[in-house]
Amino acid sequence: MPVDLSGKRIIITGAATGIGRSTALRISAAGAKIAAFDVNDDDAATTMSDIHESGGDARYWHVDVRDETSVAGAVAAAETWLGGIDVLIHVAGVLQGAGVDLFDLPEATWDTVLDINLRGSFTISKYVSGVMKKQGSGVMILTASGAGVTGGSSSFAYGSSKGGVHGLALVMEANLAKYGIRVNDVLPGAVDTPLKVANVEDMHEAGGRSGNLEDKIEALVSPDEISKVYAFLASDEANMVKGSVITR
Repeated sequence: MPVDLSGKRIIITGAATGIGRSTALRISAAGAKIAAFDVNDDDAATTMSDIHESGGDARYWHVDVRDETSVAGAVAAAETWLGGIDVLIHVAGVLQGAGVDLFDLPEATWDTVLDINLRGSFTISKYVSGVMKKQGSGVMILTASGAGVTGGSSSFAYGSSKGGVHGLALVMEANLAKYGIRVNDVLPGAVDTPLKVANVEDMHEAGGRSGNLEDKIEALVSPDEISKVYAFLASDEANMVKGSVITR
């Protein structure tokens, strides 16, 4: 049975494309009121239009999760518009530096990936958890990866950043429970998103174009399948789910 998110007030980051878009559409259809954060204004407009056309209630904010001022202001505005925050679904992230050897990896690439993926997770969690602490309840769902947690990565920067997100979620889980806040992190597998498709194409080139590129892309999992996991974790049905959830 589909989950029931009627009345849930949810912030979702990375809502413009990929897993974030699929999750926004699914949780809206399940009854949630959504504050959507992203920097991709054009694709976010499409996501918002699709939600509104289906009768959903959503509003978009342009938010760079690296920018504390931007995050703080958007969370405060979203709290006011939503009337509180029941759930954070944090999906925003980037993958750069795939196939680049460690000794050739530009420091700028390292900084960008760590800033968006790890600093961004910390910053959005910092401000949303403050709201949830006042309320005495909430659910926070971060997005890590098998990269840097259960195995390696095509990118030193990406694997390191996602290992850090996983560690952040573990520490948050242990320390926020006393405020009535449940914390989970999702470790998606290889999902058909713009980010992953670009990664597959990069690695195909780095591997001398060995194998069939279309087959490699075809093997990726639909983001719609992964969105089911986020929707479930956002629901009251997941109250006893602790820690990390791995998808394949």
